[in-house]
Amino acid sequence: MNLTVGEKLSIAGKSISELSQNVIGWRYRCKSNKRLDGQLVVITGANTGIGKETARDLAKRGAKIIIGCRDESKANEAINDIKHKIPLADIIAMKLDLSSLKSIRKFAETLANNYHSIDILINNAGVGMQEHKLTDDGFEMTFGTNHLGHFLLTLLLLPLLQKAPKARVVNVSSYLYTVGTINFDDINGFNNQYNGSYAYCDSKLANNLFTWELAKRLGPDSTVTTYAVHPGSVRTEIHRNRTSNIQRKLIGLFGLIFFISAKSGAQTSIYCAVDERLDNETGGYYELVFFFNI
Repeated sequence: MNLTVGEKLSIAGKSISELSQNVIGWRYRCKSNKRLDGQLVVITGANTGIGKETARDLAKRGAKIIIGCRDESKANEAINDIKHKIPLADIIAMKLDLSSLKSIRKFAETLANNYHSIDILINNAGVGMQEHKLTDDGFEMTFGTNHLGHFLLTLLLLPLLQKAPKARVVNVSSYLYTVGTINFDDINGFNNQYNGSYAYCDSKLANNLFTWELAKRLGPDSTVTTYAVHPGSVRTEIHRNRTSNIQRKLIGLFGLIFFISAKSGAQTSIYCAVDERLDNETGGYYELVFFFNI
């Protein structure tokens, strides 16, 4: 992947601007007081980071939360932590490995057998691999998990989403989608030297393309609306598979200074999940911004 000088400068400028805003700490907060009593919310990867904070907020609003996670023990730890502060939180965990098509189908089937409709689906889970690895189904791991897994999950859950009076699909993307240049002739990275960072950018571009195309195909009169979000540069565990111990420590130190908290990063997902001003919007891309720009 070869970027032009202009593209590199644009990305660098945006990164510097965002990190400087993070240091100041003036960030937008979702101010909607919308209640979600009686509504069902499904969130992937909500055992930590942005997903966990999103689940915590929506649980406060009265929603029933189902978090789909590969590690059920970590998911239950997150649930216990949420319930410690929100004793009445209605939240459960279900096994979901987004790198396995079999697991995704089983998860969707269980939901279809137990629930009549889904009001909000938040495709939050994500990985970033340093080494070239494949899913059980033969897809490159980052693209297979971040995009293909959520792509299949959303399509399988679409009938349940369409049964809700109004439903929303929120895809957690990244402004790094601007670097993505998906090679459809070598989508699994066999023919070119693998680069984990570029694979991640490609997966985020795919998230956005899926958001836009799903909105287009559902049409303007659909009861299901879609949103892609960039949460900001957030202190999460996304780098756990992409770096050495020394690199993780350096990223951690850098993150303490320049990255925002998971709670702040979750605000864009929460905004797109509940804010009433988005009722008639679909297929858009939303970023966490400096507060006085709102």
